[in-house]
Amino acid sequence: MPPSTSPPPLLSRRRLLPLSAAAALSACALLIASACSTTGGDQNRALAKGSAPGAGASAGSTTAWPPSAWPASADAYLPGMPPPLSPTDVYAADRPGALSPVVRNFPTRIYVPNTLSDTVSVIDPATYQVVQTLQVGHQPQHVVPSWDLKTLWVNNDLGNSLTPIDPATGKQGQPVDVHDPYNLYFTPDGKYAVVMASNDRALVFRDAHTMQVVKSVPSQCAGVNHADFSPDGKYFIVSCEFSGDLLKVDTAKMEVIAKQRLPFNGSMPQDVKISPDGKIWYVADMMANGVWELNGDAFSTPTLLRTGAGAHGLYVSRDSKNLYISNRGEGSISVLDFTTGALVHKWQIPGGGSPDMGGVSADGTVLWLSGRYNAEVYAISTADGHLIARIPVGEGPHGLCVYPQPGRYSLGHTGIFR
Repeated sequence: MPPSTSPPPLLSRRRLLPLSAAAALSACALLIASACSTTGGDQNRALAKGSAPGAGASAGSTTAWPPSAWPASADAYLPGMPPPLSPTDVYAADRPGALSPVVRNFPTRIYVPNTLSDTVSVIDPATYQVVQTLQVGHQPQHVVPSWDLKTLWVNNDLGNSLTPIDPATGKQGQPVDVHDPYNLYFTPDGKYAVVMASNDRALVFRDAHTMQVVKSVPSQCAGVNHADFSPDGKYFIVSCEFSGDLLKVDTAKMEVIAKQRLPFNGSMPQDVKISPDGKIWYVADMMANGVWELNGDAFSTPTLLRTGAGAHGLYVSRDSKNLYISNRGEGSISVLDFTTGALVHKWQIPGGGSPDMGGVSADGTVLWLSGRYNAEVYAISTADGHLIARIPVGEGPHGLCVYPQPGRYSLGHTGIFR
């Protein structure tokens, strides 16, 4: 177990604290009404008609989907889920510039949660400068776009709250009481938020708009943290970093239907992503120093592809050709070719660093990553991997969110868009 991949003691996270005092119900209701006024059902109906944001090849297009992209039967997808734009590429809605009308007028910003500073640094990517610092709850871990794209949720893990940010104005709203929100996802039908309650050892399904608990599911593992959904939305796979497990969860039933231990002693799985065709699932493992590859439908034993020390974050290029893998323990980014399955590049950050979580710019030219142990953010060219900028931020930067990004709706984390 390489010592370089072990987190420093100061960043050991998630000791359980008492639930914070409840905010006034009326204030919460007002916040949710203003932030999430479009219901999942209404927006799904618009998406199903092909009039949804990003449905065409260019920003604002309202072109209907090609007939070939429709499922063969009505039960091919999770009920209420907008079908993929392409039958062979789940990321087809994420092309450069394909911004939803919902987000098209939002200023482009990089939102950086600083776990040790209890702040969010806001960066203007045009100037590579921090233009705003927001004080939020205790130990913010990730900044997560809501399913309807209208709100950014700051996950205050040890503060037991979610702080909403209006991406149109940059203003934060009244925090909403949510226990142990280490990470946050949304079901593809827009009905539920799924809180990765790591300390509580639970997957907590909440109403996506009111954040009221619908069902709490025991995780059966330690350290639930990251996930991704199958192309049909019927299941998702979750990584458990402290026990080295993977979970397979039935979306509609809200039940864990399978579990397996990764075949590496001391495994610490992190980010999860599926290939564009949905056939291969990739799971970064910071102790195995690579990514696991598995068949999600069969949930078979995965194989390890070694990428570098402390493999952590996984990000898909705008053309769906490559997967960017941040190797936090050695300050590098590996590039995987989806077509061949081979590693084609390794980009080293000059002088070292600790690249962690982030996202790709809307035009696809820049990969933005937080520097977890260096209080900085990296802007990296996706053309050749050179470092464009190194920006000082608060202490312990983690789940960085690039916003807005192309896509019709958000599945959560720092930006998984479909």
